[in-house]
Amino acid sequence: MEATSRRRAPGMSPEQRREMIVRTALPLVAEHGTAVTTGQIARAAGIGEATIFRVFADKDELLDACVMEALRTDHVLAEIQEIPLDQPLAGRLAEATAAIQAYLGRMGMVLGALHATGRRGRGSHGGGEAADAAIDRASAMARTRGALAELFEPDRDRLRLPVEETAGMFMGLVFTWSRPPTGPETPAPSLEEYLDVFLHGALTESETPAETSTDTPAEGSPE
Repeated sequence: MEATSRRRAPGMSPEQRREMIVRTALPLVAEHGTAVTTGQIARAAGIGEATIFRVFADKDELLDACVMEALRTDHVLAEIQEIPLDQPLAGRLAEATAAIQAYLGRMGMVLGALHATGRRGRGSHGGGEAADAAIDRASAMARTRGALAELFEPDRDRLRLPVEETAGMFMGLVFTWSRPPTGPETPAPSLEEYLDVFLHGALTESETPAETSTDTPAEGSPE
């Protein structure tokens, strides 16, 4: 009887291993900042610590890669593009807001933890020159606005402004809701309240515009 040959599962490429290590490291970096050790990351990834240094020159290079991953918008844009367009507009916008909020939260936790634990002098984002070179804020904002515009397309005929302008206004609202300018003692409106005002206006249905302007004399008053 011929022996059955055993095949070893194909190993990861260096790039795949880098991605796996960075994904594993991100929550640890968000929790510990620069105090995280490569040993902690290796244990969480189920690999030997030496494996990390086969794809990263040192811990700083790994942290730089974590910053770049935290700043990437690819994932959140993919989430927005997967939102079903056959549900009501309010539902589409709520899902998009949740995706953007989660992205901003992850990014803030990673960058904040690194900054708080002394990672300075490595570019404007704390990820070194490579991170600064890779981040094009204008392009990222334009791509986000374009993805949001697709959510408004099914209701194009109902919009008061063009789709792109409406998407831009909504994007500003999302960033404001994510980082409200109010103090800690001021109750922040809920997402549902933000969306309701955005979609239906600040006035209730019972409110009507004034029938006379301030330049028009009131009835019975002298000219």
